[in-house]
Amino acid sequence: MSKKRYFIEISYNGTSFHGWQIQPNASTVQECLDKALSVYFRQEVVTLGCGRTDAGVHASQFFAHFDLENVDDRAINRVLSGVNSLLPYTVAVKQIFLVHEDAHARFDASSRAYQYHIHFSKDPFKVDRSWLFKGDLNVQEMNKAAEVLLGFSDFSCFSKSHTQTFTNNCNVTAAYFEVEKDGSLIFNITADRFLRNMVRAIVGTMVLVGKGEISIQDVVDIIESKNRSKAGQSVPACGLYLVKVAYPYVGSKE
Repeated sequence: MSKKRYFIEISYNGTSFHGWQIQPNASTVQECLDKALSVYFRQEVVTLGCGRTDAGVHASQFFAHFDLENVDDRAINRVLSGVNSLLPYTVAVKQIFLVHEDAHARFDASSRAYQYHIHFSKDPFKVDRSWLFKGDLNVQEMNKAAEVLLGFSDFSCFSKSHTQTFTNNCNVTAAYFEVEKDGSLIFNITADRFLRNMVRAIVGTMVLVGKGEISIQDVVDIIESKNRSKAGQSVPACGLYLVKVAYPYVGSKE
């Protein structure tokens, strides 16, 4: 049996991790997953993720790909409990499935969706899972500002400074806030790709709109400036979730 490529779908609570990507002297999701897969399959396994989440950021859906040698495809469906038993409770494997040999978890993703959670009153069950905002926000104005994002493609103003990327263009197809039954707020955004720190910087800017500190036109001016220092501060990582990653060939397994 030759080497074959697989996709793995996981979810994780990012509170105790320094992000997805392996880095020296820090606990990361990738390191944790690679170790578990290597132990279970008794061969070195190196995963490549659909993106990089920063320290403290969560994911309810995250894909990675990896290669295996001499593994019976029929046995793959039975590995979930075994691999999960080697992982901490904060990381869960949902499925592992065979893909074509050139499939790429990062480059083949056609869209990604994030949510940012905000709550307004102290709640012990939302610690490290949502951002506690003290004050009032005008959600209607924030939604008007979020709609502005759909008319632009260059989001340099929301990108972490000094990051190496071939382009700061992103195709944002949805961006809106919704109020939950308990009064908490969720920001939803979907795009083909995202820049480093982009969602947290956008939410920080939208909050300024909600507080009445900047106008809708100011948001337009900020985006057109392509200057990170013009936009709002990044909100805390604890409220951010990667919630959906789509692929043209995954279909119902999304």
